[in-house]
Amino acid sequence: MSRRDTVNSLFFKKPEAAAPSPAKSPERVRTGAVAAMGASLQEMSENAKVVDKLRQQLSAGETVVGLNPSQVDGSTVSDRIAVEVDPGFEQLAASIADNGQQVPILVRPHPREAGRFQIAYGRRRLRAAAKLGREVKAIVRELSDAELIVAQGRENLDREDLSFIEKALFAKRLEDAGYDRHTIIAALSTDKADLSRYITIARRIPEPIIHRIGPAPKSGRARWLGLAEKLEDTRMRSAVDALLKEARLSSLDSDERFRAVWQVIDTGGNRPASSSERVDLRIPGGRRLGQATFGEREVRLAVDAKAAAAFSDFMRLELPELMRRFAEHSGG
Repeated sequence: MSRRDTVNSLFFKKPEAAAPSPAKSPERVRTGAVAAMGASLQEMSENAKVVDKLRQQLSAGETVVGLNPSQVDGSTVSDRIAVEVDPGFEQLAASIADNGQQVPILVRPHPREAGRFQIAYGRRRLRAAAKLGREVKAIVRELSDAELIVAQGRENLDREDLSFIEKALFAKRLEDAGYDRHTIIAALSTDKADLSRYITIARRIPEPIIHRIGPAPKSGRARWLGLAEKLEDTRMRSAVDALLKEARLSSLDSDERFRAVWQVIDTGGNRPASSSERVDLRIPGGRRLGQATFGEREVRLAVDAKAAAAFSDFMRLELPELMRRFAEHSGG
C-alpha cells in the first residue's frame, strides 16, 4: 500500500452504517506537539463524512461534456486573489491550444437558471477556453452549496495552489456567506484552531491592502500576522496604503510587493532612500524572465533559472550590436 493510500484510508474511510454515534469524549489535557497533532487529526476525522461523500461523487466516472464558457458562472465564493499578470495562465492557455484540455472542470446545474451552470473548480481552464474561443470540457454533477464549496477548496489544496492569505480570505468569505465552521473546515482540510487563525488574520488586514499585495505565495502565516499587528498603527497603515498605490509596484510580482511593504514596516513607516530602479523582464504574453536593477554605479540582471541558458545565449549574440548602437547613441 502506498503512502497516499495509507493516508487516504486513515482520513477518508467511510464509517460503518451500523456504528452508533460516538459519545463526546472528555476534555483532553494537551501536552506538546503530539497532543496538538492528535487534536488536528480528530478535527479532520470529524469531517470525514462530508469529504468522503464528495470523493465518491468525483470518482463515479461521469461523462465529460463540452460547454460554451458563456454558460458557466463563477463559484459562489471566490478563493483566489486576482493578479495583473499571470504567466501561469498564459502557459496554460498555450498548452490547451497545442494539446487540448486534458483535465475537465467540475460544474453543477445552476440552482436558479435553466441551461446555466456554476463552477466548482477549474476557473483558469474555463478562462483559457473562453480566450481560445472553444468549448470547455466539464463534468456536470448535482452538488449542494456545501458540496460545491468543499470541492472547490479541496481541489485547490490538493494542487497546493492557494497561498496562506488566499486560504485565509477564502475562509473569511465563506463565514461571511453564512457557511458553518464544519463545512469551512472540510473545504480547507484544516482544524478549528487553524481555521480561527485564518479568519482572524483575514479580518485584521483591510481587504484592499490584501488585494494590492496579491497572493504572495512565499509569505506564510508569521509574515501576514506580523503585518496585521503593524497595521493596527494608523500611521503605519497610511504608509503602507500610500506605498501600494504607487504605479511602480504594478511591475512587481506579489511576493516582491510584500517585501516592499515589509521594508516600510521595518523602517517604522519611513520610506527607505533608494537610488535604484527595478524593472521586470517580461516577454509579450506576460511570461517573466527575471528582473533588471538600474543603480547609480551598476546594472544587474537576475534571470530565472529556467530561462537563464537561453537568455544568456541570446545576450551573447546580441551584445555586439547593442554596444554598437550604444556607441552611436552616446557619440563615442
